[in-house]
Amino acid sequence: MSLESETSGSGRDWFFPSPSFLRSSSSQYGHRFYSNSKPCTPPTLTGIRHRRRVKFPRTSTLTNDKPQVSNTENAKSSAKNNFIFLSQSRFQFALVTLTIVFFLLLLLLLRNAHLESQLTKLQGDILGLNLRLHACHRLDPLNVTSSTSEDANPGLSENFKRNLALFFSFTLLFIPLIIFKYIDYVSKSIFSDNIPERVSVNKQIAYRVDVFLSVYPYAKPLVLLVATLLLILLGGLALFGVTTEDLAHCLWLSWTYVADSGNHASSQGIGPRLVAISISFGGMLIFAMMLGLVSDAISEKFDSLRKGKSEVVEQNHTLILGWSDKLGSLLNQLAIANESLGGGTVVVMAERDKEEMELDIAKMEFGFKGTSVICRSGSPLILADLKKVSVSKARAIIVLAEDGNADQSDARALRTVLSLTGVKEGLRGHIVVELSDLDNEVLVKLVGGDLVETVVAHDVIGRLMIQCARQPGLAQIWEDILGFENCEFYIKRWPQLEGMQFEDVLISFPAAIPCGIKVASYGGKIILNPDDSYVLQEGDEILVIAEDDDTYAPASLPTVWRGSLPKDFVYPKSPERILFCGWRRDMEDMIMVLDASLAHGSELWMFNDVPEKEREKKLTDGGLDINRLENISLVNRDGNAVIRRHLESLPLESFDSILILADESVEDSAIQADSRSLATLLLIRDIQARRLPYVAMASQAHGGSFSKGSWIGEMKQASDKTVIISEILDPRTKNLLSMSRISDYVLSNELVSMALAMVAEDRQINDVLEELFAEEGNEMHIRPADLYLCEGEELSFYEIMLRARQRREIVIGYRLANAERAIINPPAKTDRRKWSLKDVFVVITEKE
Repeated sequence: MSLESETSGSGRDWFFPSPSFLRSSSSQYGHRFYSNSKPCTPPTLTGIRHRRRVKFPRTSTLTNDKPQVSNTENAKSSAKNNFIFLSQSRFQFALVTLTIVFFLLLLLLLRNAHLESQLTKLQGDILGLNLRLHACHRLDPLNVTSSTSEDANPGLSENFKRNLALFFSFTLLFIPLIIFKYIDYVSKSIFSDNIPERVSVNKQIAYRVDVFLSVYPYAKPLVLLVATLLLILLGGLALFGVTTEDLAHCLWLSWTYVADSGNHASSQGIGPRLVAISISFGGMLIFAMMLGLVSDAISEKFDSLRKGKSEVVEQNHTLILGWSDKLGSLLNQLAIANESLGGGTVVVMAERDKEEMELDIAKMEFGFKGTSVICRSGSPLILADLKKVSVSKARAIIVLAEDGNADQSDARALRTVLSLTGVKEGLRGHIVVELSDLDNEVLVKLVGGDLVETVVAHDVIGRLMIQCARQPGLAQIWEDILGFENCEFYIKRWPQLEGMQFEDVLISFPAAIPCGIKVASYGGKIILNPDDSYVLQEGDEILVIAEDDDTYAPASLPTVWRGSLPKDFVYPKSPERILFCGWRRDMEDMIMVLDASLAHGSELWMFNDVPEKEREKKLTDGGLDINRLENISLVNRDGNAVIRRHLESLPLESFDSILILADESVEDSAIQADSRSLATLLLIRDIQARRLPYVAMASQAHGGSFSKGSWIGEMKQASDKTVIISEILDPRTKNLLSMSRISDYVLSNELVSMALAMVAEDRQINDVLEELFAEEGNEMHIRPADLYLCEGEELSFYEIMLRARQRREIVIGYRLANAERAIINPPAKTDRRKWSLKDVFVVITEKE
């Protein structure tokens, strides 16, 4: 085939050699398409070869042109995407607009159809009336027709208003949707893929709405109210457009449709029915949201009440922060203290559920005597929770120590004191802090300042155990004085006694026993057991032991015969042997107290499972120098106090006193510590009973008798030989031991609760308790009767008090030989009676 024949055909076939040729040549030569209608000179073969030779062999040129081609393609792609995006936006916007117009036209058509049907009906009615009037010859039909045509002109303006109202209502309905779509399109066009970290406008608006509804408490009801008013307005305008009623009546109908979805059943016509159904659906939605809001508000309120989150509106109440096993005894003492006032209010705030706290308090076996106990759930470390319980208006704040580790408990108490001192409104009352370790007392007082009064529970129990071990019966006396059930300490000023000597003040109160003076000239310092020659000055107050603060008052001085002491006072001191079962954190303090009070040559046996070398290290770290002990010698024995064979290796029958301590290893759990103490007590009593010869006896002290086959009787006989003091943490365990009567002297955390309640009622009493528990100053003692009287001598209580003053002692009570309990602040102090030498007297005297 010749070249002419090949080129005589279509030029389009000639310029399609291959796809690769087109791609390579398009950028340089462009596209050349020749049609048959436009003749042109066909290219020569040389030109074709030249094009192939130029395009295909030069690969380097293609490589260098790639970046330019890439930029060009990116620009084209971006322009294409913008064009597509704008096209889609315009299309969607147009679609929305057409939809709105379609609905408007549809509603207008429905309205026009409804109006035409009404017009036809009215015309028929007019025609019928015309005929009837014409028959009666009362009206010319032509006149009626003319009047009807004249009244049509105002109807046209009325129709225009209704159409405008209908259009306006639907426009308001669709405007938010259009704005939202427009914002969405604008945000997509502004924030392209090149800036991925920018947040779209829709998300920002949604976030702002979420914040508005979350931050402002009345935002949801406000939004619901606005939505309701808007629905009523739009529904009224729509009804005004499709009915013949006036606007006010249409608004009222719209409200009735919103309030009751069944009211639209009486609507006539397609247009009014459609509008009424729409309003009813909106009303159902709004009322569903309103019910949800109301239900949530009510549930939230009840949940707040159930969880104890509501605010306490009280003043002059007692606030307890924390929860421990001492709470029951503390509430009981506060209820007894408030009984004379007709009751009071106690608020308890702890990090527990309110319902659990109320359930535990309801299980307590005592009456509240008119005192209201309010529980709240919260943390004392948070100021908002403290304000919730009206901390600034409380007359006393008690911070309870947590059960568990002593250092952690004291650290939390310190943080609580810091929170209390940070209350902006200030505190009206004082703070009573229960601490577990004596070493932390200085730090808490440094932080709290004059607002804080501390009660070191561990130290109080330890010192009381030592005192009660050496003086059987002292525990019961402390219970009577510290508790509000019997007599307790009170401080009050009596101006009529100013200028009187303390010796005369002693016998001036028939229903109380003075035991100290609060000296105004010394800055309010309380002096226990002052000199008889001290004269009361102006502003001085008297410390007494009385049943209640309103049960005593001074009276005229009685005539009392002083008399003389039967013999010189010689306190017999003999070496003692004492056994400690268990290990306490303050063991070194107890050893130093014993060394100062026991006679020379006494022995202290320590029986526990702590290795001997570790014991010495703990005692040395606590500040005790074993080599400097003067009166006692330490005897160490290793063993477990709940294993019988370990206890049998000890000479249990030879000890004067045995102290069963709550071991440090289990002090985190009160129940476990009490279980160990109870087991140790039973084992020791059983071993003692088996080693001692049994003697049938009647227990006059307890008003009963035991047979030889009674194990309680055998243990009771052993208890007459050795005094056992058990440290009990749970008051319920104390009640069990008191009923079994195998350990007459039981000390528990109940005494600490009593001390906390007493200091909470009057912070000045803490100075008195600190001196009575301290190593120096005054303390309580039990003295035999032969130090003050002779056998069968008739004396009044006032006469015994004056005789005791010759020894610088204050007699506060007595215990008869055949009585179980001592009588503190006895009545009828001027009555004479016969005394026995087996009786004992309770006195406050200086430490020896």
